[in-house]
Amino acid sequence: MRHLALVLLVGLGGCVAAVPEEAPTGSTVSREVRKGGDGRYGGYDPVPGWWKPAPDHQEPWTWGEVSGVAVDTSERIIVAVWGDRSADGQERPDGSNYLVVVDGNGNLLENWSQWDDTLNRPHQVYISPYDAERHIWVVERGRGRGVSMQVLKFTNDGQELVMRLADDDDPATLDEARANPDPGPYDYGDPSVLAFLPDGTFLLGDGYWNTRIVKYDAEGNYLMEWGEAGSGPGQFNLVHGLAVDRQRRVLVADRRNNRIQLFTEEGVFIEEWPDITDPVGVFVDERDAVWVVSASMHRVLKFSAEGELQHSWGAYGGPGGLVGGLFRPHQIDVGRDGSVYVASWSGGWLNKFVPRAEADPELLIGTALVLEQQD
Repeated sequence: MRHLALVLLVGLGGCVAAVPEEAPTGSTVSREVRKGGDGRYGGYDPVPGWWKPAPDHQEPWTWGEVSGVAVDTSERIIVAVWGDRSADGQERPDGSNYLVVVDGNGNLLENWSQWDDTLNRPHQVYISPYDAERHIWVVERGRGRGVSMQVLKFTNDGQELVMRLADDDDPATLDEARANPDPGPYDYGDPSVLAFLPDGTFLLGDGYWNTRIVKYDAEGNYLMEWGEAGSGPGQFNLVHGLAVDRQRRVLVADRRNNRIQLFTEEGVFIEEWPDITDPVGVFVDERDAVWVVSASMHRVLKFSAEGELQHSWGAYGGPGGLVGGLFRPHQIDVGRDGSVYVASWSGGWLNKFVPRAEADPELLIGTALVLEQQD
């Protein structure tokens, strides 16, 4: 009988796993065991067919590279695009569809065509979480159609340009940019990314050529900078992601050096997290998780605040292939409803992912961390 009881206990092991476990507070929690799957979506389900053609997408034109996304509300998502392209990669004459706004179902609400002459390669797009007026910020790489390398700040409705940081005498090549080892505050060398602080100051990753971080006050006045080309501490080889965590450390995606570097707000080097393949974006959420976008891995990686890899999700998907597939993801943002939006630069689309009801919260990206103002 003792032997039989042991056999029955072992045989019921799967049932034991399904019994609610005791939570530390004394309450019980029950978690559904999800069988099968390969983890490509993490705790999410993709929304099939969410990204749609624009109304003026007639043969041969379709979306160009989708480079950036910022969620204003669950029904208003701002998307940065490198205009329209044909199937063989030709740019649409006179440009079109550089900044657009879609609703929660992916339907086009607005096309900011009034700024077509100001935009050419909008690299990423942002809304500062500290801005009650929710201005729309764009980092523009220029280099074509007479458009300069610049930082642009628009009213939320896109009707007014309220700040423009630029020196219209752009360097033509990387060699020309490197020939100026001490660029001025607005002498940009292919700028890339932004991050914001509670007092209105902001950081610019400048970026592809100048390999520096520049800090400005709320009015766009130059405050300081740090960084130079190289692979040592405090040196960069393509700044392509910026975020500020709860400890007010500045996290920098040093893309071609395959690492994240951490600094104080004054640019003092703290440490690096090495061996992170092709990091192009950093997003710190309200639970202090650090989410890094890896372009060539077509994945989103979760790190602890100490730099420990904890989770990742995402998989390659081309046109007509895997639903929810990514193709060199470039920027992510999260809505208040928990929906995650991922811009696939090479794919020319924006994916929407919604949290599964039974998903472990540790697998989900929280909304963006909002810091308190320091005295």
